[in-house]
Amino acid sequence: MNNNKLINSPQGRLTTLSASFKDVLKMGQRYVQLLDQLAETTDAKEMLAATTQLAELDLQNDLVDFPRHYQAADYYLIFMGRLLEKHGIDAVQITENSQRQFIARIEPIADSDSFKFQINEDGEAAFTEQGEQEPLFYLDLANRFFQFNNQALVNYFIVRALKKHTDLELRDAVKPLIAFAQELAADLDFTINLGILNTDNAERFALARPDLDLTVIDRLFVATAENDYMLMNLPHNNGAELVLDQGIKLDIAFDPDDYSQQWFFAVQDPESRVSFFDTLLHYNLIRQWYLNNRDELAVRSDKLVVATAAATESFDQPTEVFQPNSAQAVEEDGDPDDHE
Repeated sequence: MNNNKLINSPQGRLTTLSASFKDVLKMGQRYVQLLDQLAETTDAKEMLAATTQLAELDLQNDLVDFPRHYQAADYYLIFMGRLLEKHGIDAVQITENSQRQFIARIEPIADSDSFKFQINEDGEAAFTEQGEQEPLFYLDLANRFFQFNNQALVNYFIVRALKKHTDLELRDAVKPLIAFAQELAADLDFTINLGILNTDNAERFALARPDLDLTVIDRLFVATAENDYMLMNLPHNNGAELVLDQGIKLDIAFDPDDYSQQWFFAVQDPESRVSFFDTLLHYNLIRQWYLNNRDELAVRSDKLVVATAAATESFDQPTEVFQPNSAQAVEEDGDPDDHE
């Protein structure tokens, strides 16, 4: 009897089915071990390892259906919840919906919107608001990379959510997302990009467009006439500085020593606690001016690239930026399907 006849014989089919059951049982044992590890460990590295392996585990079998199980996006969300829980942060509530998918709600806006991860072909996960499908940040476990999506932060929080919630509520809703990024960096050595949520006084938020029509700044001069804030020209005629309260200043400027004259925003705060996002959230003057002139003022997001082994050997520093996979190219950064 040739091999084909042997395989297709009743004996061969039984042997094949038996082998398939053995494979599924073996895979099931490994699956249970990883589930237990993700659910029970208090070690961040073990959480990451379990999540990565669960997301990559292939449970398909042609002959035997694997019992009910979750999808890769669910494990990412559980990982996020467990890491926040490890640091005593309970503002992100993770529950299972009627479709047997895990979703997240964030206090104090839990009654409004839900979020979950969506994963692309490259394994990059987008933490996505489920109403308008806004990806607030991107998470790459394999390359240990995290980046906020500036465009989505503005679209979701500044344009839409501010109609339903106070600025203080939205500030509190952003805090656990920032904390998650910081925990990834501290516990797991992730490279993180906070974007417009960065409060470092040295941070410059470059505009997506290479130049700026100065009439845009003139419009801000006109707007300040109706309030107590002062807008002044910078010493080298390289932009303007808006003096706010509590010693906070917002610059719209370019470096006079930089030949490219790339325009940028910069926030000066004596306590380094205010980000550019905060100025949009808390100051109506800045928010309205920015949104009314968003085509000219949109902030670019430069995505850090994780250097490959070959690149590490060739360069002292990893490549800093690349243009995201979107039709917007050098404009506001959307997600990989889109990556302000």
